[in-house]
Amino acid sequence: MDADVAAAVEQLRRERGIGLSDAVNELARAGLRLPARRSTFQQRTAELGLRLDVSNVAEALDMLDGPAAR
Repeated sequence: MDADVAAAVEQLRRERGIGLSDAVNELARAGLRLPARRSTFQQRTAELGLRLDVSNVAEALDMLDGPAAR
């Protein structure tokens, strides 16, 4: 158990006068009730100055890597 978790368990035990497993269970249940934090995905783009039609992947790879790359 990490030190911060152990400290929270001990504090809860002293405040409420409960046992170790009760304190751990109460803290775990409190954590389970918290809403999940989800970050929104945002695609980052950068202007490369390159115009390339990628509708045909093989042609695009040939243009970028050359036909010898196959």
